[in-house]
Order: sequence, then C-alpha cells, then structure tokens
Amino acid sequence: MILHQIEALKAIGVSEVVLAINYQPEVMLNFLKDFETKLGIKITCSQETEPLGTAGPLALARDKLLDDSGEPFFVLNSDVISEYPLKEMIAFHKSHGGEASIMVTKVDEPSKYGVVVMEQSTGKVEKFVEKPKLFVGNKINAGIYLLNPSVLDRIELRPTSIEKEVFPKIAAENKLYAMVLPGFWMDIGQPRDYITGLRLYLDSLRKNSPSKLANGPHIVGNVIVDETAKIGEGCLIGPDVAIGPGCVVESGVRLSRCTVMRGVRIKKHACISSSIIGWHSTVGQWARVENMTILGEDVHVCDEIYSNGGVVLPHKEIKASILKPEIVM
Repeated sequence: MILHQIEALKAIGVSEVVLAINYQPEVMLNFLKDFETKLGIKITCSQETEPLGTAGPLALARDKLLDDSGEPFFVLNSDVISEYPLKEMIAFHKSHGGEASIMVTKVDEPSKYGVVVMEQSTGKVEKFVEKPKLFVGNKINAGIYLLNPSVLDRIELRPTSIEKEVFPKIAAENKLYAMVLPGFWMDIGQPRDYITGLRLYLDSLRKNSPSKLANGPHIVGNVIVDETAKIGEGCLIGPDVAIGPGCVVESGVRLSRCTVMRGVRIKKHACISSSIIGWHSTVGQWARVENMTILGEDVHVCDEIYSNGGVVLPHKEIKASILKPEIVM
C-alpha cells in the first residue's frame, strides 16, 4: 500500500520520504530498502516511542521536514488509496496562497465521517463537522495534505490530532483550502474495505493502464497476476482478484474478489471468494474459503475444509471447518 504512495510521490519529483512508525519500523524499512535504490528516493523513519496521533509525528520529524527551501511538504495517511493527483494538488496549493491544502472526497453517507464544509468556488474551508446528524455537505477529508513548513509551528510534540486540533485553527484564520479529489478513493484499513479498494484500484487500472491486467479464457473481469505466478488448467479467475509473486494456483481453482499474497499455493479445485490469503499460506484441495476469511502468514487449510469468515492468525493449520465468522488463535 505504501509503495503505491511512494511511487506517486517519486513521479512528481519528491526526493525523500519519512515514515512515521510506532510498531516494528525495521520490518517496514527492510521491505522498502530494495525500492530505495530501485526508485532512487531516500526513505527514512521517524519512530514514535508512544503513539502520537495524526499531528504529533510531524512535530517529531520536524528536523527532517524543515529545509532551507521553504517548500511545502506532503502528508499522506498510509491506509488510503486513490489515483494520487499530486501534481494538480501542488498547482492548487500555489494558486490559493494559503498555509495548507487538503484533499476531500465525495461520499454517499457523510454521517459516518467528519465533513469538510467549504466554499464551492475557491475551496476555502469554513469548518469541520464531526459525524453530522443533519446534512451539511458530502465532502470528507481524504487523508492527503500539502502543508507549508509554518504549519509545524502550530504542532506540539504530544499525542495530538491534525484533523481535530490543527486544521480547525488554520481554517479559522482562512488559510486552509480543500481540493476535491478526482477519481476513486478508499480508506482500506479494514479487510472488507481493502477488498472494495482492490476493486476500485483494478477499475482504475482498466481505465488508465489496461495492459497491466491479465486476460485470457480463464479470466473474468479485472484481474492482476504477478508474472512469476503459475496458474493451472481449467481455472476461473475474477472478477477483482490480485495474485502475488511466486504463487501457484493448481488446476480447476475458482477465485473471485480476493487477494492472494506472495508465495501462496492453492490446490486443485479449491474455491476462494471475498477473502485475503496471507503470505506463504496453502489452501487444500476442494477447500472452500469465503465471506471475509483472512489467513495470516503461513496458514495451512487442509483438504475439503470450509471457512466462513474465519480470521486465522499466522502459522496455524486448519483441520476443522470454520462454520461461522470467528478468530482462530
């Protein structure tokens, strides 16, 4: 997920990315090391010893964010995906001359979110309304910001929220502007939303770079398959499926609305839908895995097992069916 953001930042000329991480930063940095040289971008980490909310990490990384140029910097929530129109955002930021720009996206049910009330013509943000009971607008914070360095002077080094404590003050001074995000947007921090996000992302690939999608008689709808994955005879794959590197899908398998991560083996005639299959797991012959089943790393589902929404922690073997959604520890 983070790699998509880093690639988008690199494409518009960003030279350094700082990750604000509280939990196991070495895991993330080891993964990204290869890409640092491949993409030619500096990736460093600002580690929190305690969770600092959404604004505190910026104060912690202050020295990394301030340079002599006075140029603005991007801030992205790592669990949102979109088409990242960052170039357009820079132009928008320069045009309004305010202190901060935020991306907003239109949603059908604004009552579940914090709504951004803004002037249509200029994008100037008037106020924020948290989970409104009455309709005040349908645009919500999309978690992508472009901030002038002066914003850092407004943030203390303590657990603090950029949305609730920092932005309302900037808005009160008429220095906060919002740009409506074109294209798709999804917060994919939850498994169900991740699967929806995968569908939106694949739709966007179909529009913008269809050559990246798989095709053939065994493919239905939008499917992305890593070139190192092997797929057997008589499978039916799609719609909305992603198959990672080194995966082996044996013959007669049915896959729909699912992600199959690196190094997974799916044995003959298994059927997987609306699920996430974690790294290096195996799904046995004639097994049926569905309804938001999530397999952690290195999980082995035996032959002819049924999983209805099981959430399975890493390194487990599943020898009995999971008949209703539950966590297997």
